[in-house]
Amino acid sequence: MAPDVLQASTCIPYNHHTHMIQQIDHIGIAVKSLDATVPYYRDALGLGEPHIEEVPTQKVRVAMFDVAGVHIELLEPTSPESAIAKAIEKKGEGIHHIAFKTNDIADNISQAKEAGLTVLNDPPVPGAHNTQVTFLHPKCTFGVLTEFCQHPGGCGCGK
Repeated sequence: MAPDVLQASTCIPYNHHTHMIQQIDHIGIAVKSLDATVPYYRDALGLGEPHIEEVPTQKVRVAMFDVAGVHIELLEPTSPESAIAKAIEKKGEGIHHIAFKTNDIADNISQAKEAGLTVLNDPPVPGAHNTQVTFLHPKCTFGVLTEFCQHPGGCGCGK
């Protein structure tokens, strides 16, 4: 977005950040069942075998497909109390969030708060692939649940 567009926003003041975002890391998709969903991405779309792991702190099982360095993350709830289960109950299956790779999540949190955004996880919480993640509330991000994702060593979520 152009600076004047950002300045016009009532939610996000325009600032120049040195390392706010490195690139899109993944797109999170809420699904009821990995067993039902993985074959579509693996076979019909030809994305190959995903990396699958459970993230107990988020109460989800995750299947991650690498698509030229951007990942498709399928999220299956492992508990009716998980945020993913609640999202599926409220909105159905589908796109849940977009995640941006960062090399300094603490700075991202600080900058987001400074900009008046609602940070949902401070401090960050564990995510898939031993990452640290935090989310910004969609009410301040134009309806998009936004995630910052930092891999150990600061190199992003999926790598």
